[in-house]
Amino acid sequence: MRDELLMEIRVTCREPVSVDGANRKIVMIPFTGEASGPYFSGSVIGTGVDTQKIEKDGSILLSARYMLEGTDSAGNACRVFVENQGNWTIGFTPSVVTDSPLLAGWETASLYATADGIPEGVLIRIFSGEP
Repeated sequence: MRDELLMEIRVTCREPVSVDGANRKIVMIPFTGEASGPYFSGSVIGTGVDTQKIEKDGSILLSARYMLEGTDSAGNACRVFVENQGNWTIGFTPSVVTDSPLLAGWETASLYATADGIPEGVLIRIFSGEP
């Protein structure tokens, strides 16, 4: 099966908050966003958050969590929860939970994501397949 774009999320970042601990720095970046794609369109419910764990050696682990509300390609109202983890070196691996029967296969599919900077934040693309 070839890789397939499932959806794009245009993330608009808000003011980050951080704490600099003895062993690592934690940065939390709240965000809103709009999702679109051939199977789902919707918006982030409330605010999502990207949590960045920055170790003293410079390694970083990113973990974004957010819930989208919108419609699937059949026009049914639904929600999609996304947790996207990784970093710029190893890549990003999303996991999905949804109440849409049409999108239920996303919960067990092999997924990967890309992240590209855009003026207001980040453009996340979620694909099925292997990076």
